[in-house]
Amino acid sequence: MAIIEVGLGGITDATNVGDGQVSVITPISLDHTDLLGDTPGDIALEKAGIIKPGGYLVSAAQPLDAAQVLLEKAKEVGVPFRFEGVEFGVESRTVAVGGQMVTIQGIAGRYPDLLVPLHGAHQAQNAAVAVAALEAFFGGEKELNFEVLQEGFAGVTSPGRLEVVRTAPTIIVDAAHNPDGIKASAAALQEAFTFTRLVPVVGVLKEKDAEEILRELKESLGGIAEEYCFTQSNSPRAVPAAELAELAVDLGFGEDNVHIAEKLDDALEWAVERAEANDDLSGGVLVTGSITLVAEARILLGKTEA
Repeated sequence: MAIIEVGLGGITDATNVGDGQVSVITPISLDHTDLLGDTPGDIALEKAGIIKPGGYLVSAAQPLDAAQVLLEKAKEVGVPFRFEGVEFGVESRTVAVGGQMVTIQGIAGRYPDLLVPLHGAHQAQNAAVAVAALEAFFGGEKELNFEVLQEGFAGVTSPGRLEVVRTAPTIIVDAAHNPDGIKASAAALQEAFTFTRLVPVVGVLKEKDAEEILRELKESLGGIAEEYCFTQSNSPRAVPAAELAELAVDLGFGEDNVHIAEKLDDALEWAVERAEANDDLSGGVLVTGSITLVAEARILLGKTEA
C-alpha cells in the first residue's frame, strides 16, 4: 500500500489504507477563494472530493457549514468518519522548552504528555489530527505504540512556521498568509516567547486579502508590535511595499511607525536595528505575510534546508 506522509502544517490529503483511503482534512478557512469558493461550506465541497468509497474520513474541527458538507459526503460514499472535538482531540497542553507537551485523546487510545517540538494551539491540533489519521490507517481500533509515537514527534520540524532562524536578536519567520493564519501564529508567538518589543517585516502577495491580513496583525500584535517594516519578495505577484505601507496607514498603524524597504535585506537590517533599540535585549523580529517572503528570508539568514 502507498503512504502519503501526514504532516503538521495544515494538510488536506489522502493516504491508502487497504483498498481504500484515509482522507485527512485540517481546518478549513477562507483562502484561495477565487478558486475554491466564498464560504467554508463551498471550500469543503472542493475538499470533499478526496473522500472515496472504502476509505475513512478524519477531520479537524470545522465551521458548521463545512462540517455538514464533509459529513454528508462521508455518509454518501459509506465511509466511517471521525471529527476532532467529537471522537478525538487535544485533551491538554502546556508550554515546554522548544515546543509543548500535549495529551491527545485519539480514536483508539489516549497518549499523555507527548513532546511536540512546535509552537501554538494550532500545532497541537494538527498533532491530534495526525495521530487520529495514523490510527485510522490501521483500522481505527488499535492503539498506537506510545514510544514509537513519541519518537516520531520528537523529529518533527516545520520550516517557516514560527521558526527561529537567528538569535541576538531573535528573528522568527512564519509563513502565515491569510488572516486566520496570522491570528493563530500571533497567539502562539506571544504564548511561547517573551518579547518586550516585536518588529514585524511584512510582505503580501496580490491574490491575498492584504487589508484583512494587516488588520489582523494590528489587532493580534498590538501589545508588543508598534513599528512595522513593509517590504516585498521577488515574486511578480508581490504587492509593492509602498502600497502595503499606504494601506497600513489607512488602517491606523500610524505614519511614524511605518517603514518601507523594497529589498528584504534592507528590511531585515532596519528591523534588527529597531528591535535592539535602547539596548533592548528582549526585542525580536517577525517575518511574515507571504510564503515567498519567508522562503527568501530563510535563504538570506542561512536556512537552506527544507
